[in-house]
Amino acid sequence: MTELPELSGKVALVTGASRGIGYGVAEALVARGDRVCITGRNEDALKEAVEKLGAERVIGVAGKAHDLAHQAEAVERTMEAFGRLDHLVNNAGTNPVFGPIADLDLDVARKVFETNVISALGFAQKTWHAWQKDNGGAIVNIASVAGLAPSPFIGAYGVSKAAMINLTQQLAHEFAPKVRVNAIAPAVVKTKFAQALYEGREEEAAASYPLARLGVPSDIGGAAAFLTSAQSDWITGQTLVVDGGIFLNAGVG
Repeated sequence: MTELPELSGKVALVTGASRGIGYGVAEALVARGDRVCITGRNEDALKEAVEKLGAERVIGVAGKAHDLAHQAEAVERTMEAFGRLDHLVNNAGTNPVFGPIADLDLDVARKVFETNVISALGFAQKTWHAWQKDNGGAIVNIASVAGLAPSPFIGAYGVSKAAMINLTQQLAHEFAPKVRVNAIAPAVVKTKFAQALYEGREEEAAASYPLARLGVPSDIGGAAAFLTSAQSDWITGQTLVVDGGIFLNAGVG
């Protein structure tokens, strides 16, 4: 980014943001003038993302999302660097296995829930106590359309995202009126994370979408920017489906 916008006065923490959807969210928030802390497992990738986004406004904290010490460090470093923490975007997630849920290794299921759900709760708790409890703000959880309907071969991932949608509602109820909590449920977005769902067959995969394309990270970034803006001040506990219209095909032969 060669020209930085005027500061908005707001600060965000975006997890799993060295690439993909998380990077797209961070990019959208920086573009409107927010200062942002991004997290990710790979320190080199994180440093590269910070440089691309603009080191004047962005810091990175490397670590695993489910690690309690990492969660605490990310929140503390954000507060130290920027003095506040208005917005949290829980994007970090994993889907290490494809196949029928009947044959799923339960240790893998535990890992999926630990990363996709428990870590989001941990970050929400720490952000709440560090700033939002007294000062307000917004939380956005990146869920999935897989959490709204059965999804063949990614059952554990879908169940974890359904849990995240319910977690969103629970947090929205408990954190009101100070903090608004919403979720975004994307369909397939063109990222390395989702590559197995479209690689080598993107045109075929996109053909079933009424808008005739797969999603890109900026689609989700724009939605997250909206849900953390004053324009969404009367929205909480909701799940915004960003799916290129794919759910419109339900029931169509």
